[in-house]
Amino acid sequence: MKRISALALLLISTITFAQEKESNWKKGGVFTLLFNQSAYNKDWQGGGVNNIATNANINYGFNYKKDNDVWDNKIILAYGLTKTAGNSNFQKTDDRIELSSLYGKKASEFWYYSAYLNFKTQFADGYKTAAQTDKISTFFSPAYLQAGPGALWKKSDNLKVNITPASARAIFVNSEFTNGQSAFDVEEGKTSRFELGANIAAYYKFDAFKNVSFENILNMYANYLENPGNIDIDYTLNVAMKVNDFLSANIALQAIYDDNAVRAVQVREVFGLGFNYKF
Repeated sequence: MKRISALALLLISTITFAQEKESNWKKGGVFTLLFNQSAYNKDWQGGGVNNIATNANINYGFNYKKDNDVWDNKIILAYGLTKTAGNSNFQKTDDRIELSSLYGKKASEFWYYSAYLNFKTQFADGYKTAAQTDKISTFFSPAYLQAGPGALWKKSDNLKVNITPASARAIFVNSEFTNGQSAFDVEEGKTSRFELGANIAAYYKFDAFKNVSFENILNMYANYLENPGNIDIDYTLNVAMKVNDFLSANIALQAIYDDNAVRAVQVREVFGLGFNYKF
């Protein structure tokens, strides 16, 4: 009987501890599946090409907060394909893997001592043209890894800015892309590049109207070791317009300026109506 009582007490204590631990976490994510299709019959005089497109996206965050400690984590996965009539190949419309982690130790009301880590790459091969004979990227090529200590200003989970004056960044590329040439600013014959610079990461999410949310993600990086005046900028805007619990219209807009890759602004835009599931 004493053993049963002791086991019951231990079980109750374990459950209570687990619930307390669980209560320190705020978890949640959204899975979105978008589908677009256009079709024209042979008598359509306005012109157009039959096409189908689909895009899947997972945006998941799990944030920890207890006493003076905060730890914010986010996973973003996205992949999209399109196919047009007369072209036997599917083409990518979206391809993204991003993992980020940010830890903070409270210093004042809204300020924290911080440390962060960010990793970016893609799922599949990328090509310069629709013929897909000129591969320019693939999984883990390029891959970007950034980390460093800094200062975090955080008013809420939806409004924060992290400043890292000493941020290390590594760029990884498969040797097939640096055979005879440089790629993503990795020198010919090499597979990686190291940089040290300053990084600013800002996040702001708000509801502009009822059932319409705007998520803004901004990253800026300046390399101290080479052309510190050239600032790399990566801005993403995600707009979700809720129709009901399972349907929504979504817009994703991303603009990148990185003169190591190309001396121009890269722009990606995805729009569609699709299935929406929160978990």
